[in-house]
Amino acid sequence: MTTQQDLPLSGLKVIEFTHMVMGPSIGLILADMGADVTKVEPVEGDNTRRLSGSGAGYFAMYNRNKKSLAIDLKSETGRRLVLELLADADVLVENFRGGAMEALGFGHEALAKANPRLIYCSGKGFLAGPYENRTALDEVAQMMGGLAYMTGLPDRPMRAGASVIDVTGAMFGVIGILGALAQRQRTGLGQQVTTSLYETTAFLVGQHMAQFASTGVAAPPMSIRQSAWAVYDVFEAGDGERVFAAVVSDTQWRKFCESFGFTDFLADASLARNTERVRQRERTLPIIRERFKQFDKAALMAKLEETGLPFAPIAKPEELFDDPHLNAAGGLVPLTLPDGRTTKLPALPIAMAGRRFGLRHDLPGIGADGSALLLARGLSQADVDGLVAQGVLHP
Repeated sequence: MTTQQDLPLSGLKVIEFTHMVMGPSIGLILADMGADVTKVEPVEGDNTRRLSGSGAGYFAMYNRNKKSLAIDLKSETGRRLVLELLADADVLVENFRGGAMEALGFGHEALAKANPRLIYCSGKGFLAGPYENRTALDEVAQMMGGLAYMTGLPDRPMRAGASVIDVTGAMFGVIGILGALAQRQRTGLGQQVTTSLYETTAFLVGQHMAQFASTGVAAPPMSIRQSAWAVYDVFEAGDGERVFAAVVSDTQWRKFCESFGFTDFLADASLARNTERVRQRERTLPIIRERFKQFDKAALMAKLEETGLPFAPIAKPEELFDDPHLNAAGGLVPLTLPDGRTTKLPALPIAMAGRRFGLRHDLPGIGADGSALLLARGLSQADVDGLVAQGVLHP
């Protein structure tokens, strides 16, 4: 969906003060769903634009469908102009360190007095409590929240291979915003919404906490745990490629045995139930592994798909550009990178009325929309030129 009137959040005005991943992800989700999102940046642009290494993709991934206003918030004029934008905004999004917005005069309490309908969403490291003033990162939250332990080896915690806490925390922030919008329909008032990295991590490992509460047995890391199912592993095909395959029900077990010719397994009453099969994995898995090696990767996946079993190739992120499923139905959004090259990046993993969300506004250049935004607010071209000359507004 790219036509503005078709989008569910069309007409929602969002002002975003963010950097890195968590805050921009909140704005991205709202923008893709139709909100009018203005990213307020320093005159020289968001530092995220200049990250290298593992951060080189942050700006490109999380800032489409936004406008950019690059303005000096340390100047009285810059602050006044942004306050005017906030006077009729629906949502503010920020993820800066505690006290930074208040120091600029953009704290929740001050803005709520001027605009009681404003929904003020903050992305933080921690919610209220003893840790709330600590500095946090995605990796910090994963380490102290138990996720790195569950991902790595027992003596070597390892963070997940993507910014899962930043992005999931952003999703919770959007859920909070949507809840606040629904409540505003009834009360006419906005409110403060806070989402956090640490509490997001705790929520994600809640299933392992519940396991311990229920059984008294601590969950081991995923790397060494015994699966709840007899077939639930990565297998090597005859060409050396690897495929994950699973059999997660007794019905699937019967289909699996029939499809791959395991007549002995099918006739063995002791293997009819999953609990018993788990106990006999050391007997069955070596035979299954050898049978799978009779197929190359493509043939093995074709047979697993024909049988209706869960399976997956072991893919790398760069291979997803050519994934036929993602390319078939709007799963990848075309985008122009800051250096002028074009690419395709993942769309929101949501379909509404059978349609996916697409691109309305390419990645903004630094301050690319600033002049138009201020002219629309009633400033003259001479006023805008003066702000540029003073260094308050990016040219």
